[in-house]
Amino acid sequence: MQIIVKNKKALFEYNLLDTFDAGIQLLGSEIKSIRAGKVNLQEAYCYFLGDELFIKGMHIAEYSHGGYANHDPIRQRKLLLKRIELRKIKNKLKEKGLTVIPVKLYINERGFAKLEIAIAKGKKLYDKRNDIKNKDVKRELDRTRKNFG
Repeated sequence: MQIIVKNKKALFEYNLLDTFDAGIQLLGSEIKSIRAGKVNLQEAYCYFLGDELFIKGMHIAEYSHGGYANHDPIRQRKLLLKRIELRKIKNKLKEKGLTVIPVKLYINERGFAKLEIAIAKGKKLYDKRNDIKNKDVKRELDRTRKNFG
């Protein structure tokens, strides 16, 4: 598995409850740009349109050798999941405060681009402060162990 991009902002802003691996319906020039690492998940979000799940706001840069047949960088893309998974996600989203966010984009062993999505709940400000504090404490402990170890 080759990880192309992680959505670090989402990991800071949300508590992840359940994750799913979804395929993405892509054009030829889009997969070439993904393999080149020209993807941004920062502003991306997932939503249901009927019984299908789509991602919007995922920026895949235009392929440099694409020519006239290049793709729109921020078009909506269909996510490919099993019907059971879609039903499970849709039922969970009925709870207040839950959303579906993209966590990371990777290329699997077979060469397909996959998107890890998560059902998430937004963190409160004090949770974010606590995460920052814990990260600082962990970093300080690693430094002292490195110096004395």
